[in-house]
Amino acid sequence: MNTAVSATAPPAAPAAANGSLALATMTLWRREMVRFFRQRNRVIGAFATPVVFWLLLGSGLNRAFAVPVAGEAAESIGYLAYFFPGALVLILLFTAIFSTISVIEDRNAGFLQGVLVSPAPRLAIVLGKVFGGASIATLQGILFLLVWPIVGGWPGLGAMLLAVVVMFVLAVGLTALGLCIAWPLDSTAGFHAIMNLFLMPMWFLSGAVFPVVTAPLWLQVVMYANPLTYGLSVMAAVLQGVESPAIAPLPMGVNVAVMLVSCAALVGLATWIVGRTKRNGV
Repeated sequence: MNTAVSATAPPAAPAAANGSLALATMTLWRREMVRFFRQRNRVIGAFATPVVFWLLLGSGLNRAFAVPVAGEAAESIGYLAYFFPGALVLILLFTAIFSTISVIEDRNAGFLQGVLVSPAPRLAIVLGKVFGGASIATLQGILFLLVWPIVGGWPGLGAMLLAVVVMFVLAVGLTALGLCIAWPLDSTAGFHAIMNLFLMPMWFLSGAVFPVVTAPLWLQVVMYANPLTYGLSVMAAVLQGVESPAIAPLPMGVNVAVMLVSCAALVGLATWIVGRTKRNGV
C-alpha cells in the first residue's frame, strides 16, 4: 500500500526543482563578501596599490601637468585632481579582478562543480558573483572617495551620492567582464596574463592617465572604442562639477548611455558564457 502511494505521489514543484533565484543569488553574494574580507591580502592589494600609484604619480606630476577644465587655459586643475577619478576606477578594476579570480580557485577546489549541478539557476551564479564583486568594489571606492573633498573641494552631497551610483554601475560592468575572462580559464597564471595584456591597457587608454583630446588621432580612435572611457568621463564630470573636453570629451548624455549599455551587455555576455557550460562544469 505504501509503495503504491509513493509511486503515484506527485513530483516536486518546478519552482523547488529549479531552486530560488533570489535565495541562491543572496547566498553566493554573501559568500563573496565574507570570503573577500577574510583574505586581508586581497583587500590591501586591491585598495592600496591604486592609492600608492595615485600618490606617487600624482604628486610627481602635480606641478608640471595642468589640465584645463574650461574654455580658458587659466582655469585648470593639477594632476592629483585630474588623476583621482582614474585611480578610483583602478580600485574598482583591481577589486573586480580579485573577486572573479576566485572562480578559477572554486573550480579547482570542486566548489563550482557542486554549484553547477545544484538546482540553483545559472543566472544566480552570475548575479551573485557580479553583485558580490561590485558591492566590495563600491565599498572600497567609497573609502577613497572620502579623500576627494581634500583634493578637489566639496562638490556637494548630491554629487558625492551620484559618484557612488556611478561607481556601482562601473563595478558591475568590470566584475562581469572579469567573470567573462575567468570562467573559461583553469589557471590563475593565465588570468593574470590576460589582465596584463588586456585589462590594464583598457584602463590606461580610458583617459585615466591623460586626456583623450590631447592624444594622437589614431590613439583617440582606440580610446573612443574603449567603453571604459565613457564611464570614466561620467565619474570625472560628476566629481569636477564641469563638462570640459579634457574631462568629458563627449556630451554627458552620450557618456551615460554608453556606460549603461556596456554594463548591461557585459552582464548579458557573462550570463551567456556561464549558461552554455555543461552541467558537469566542463
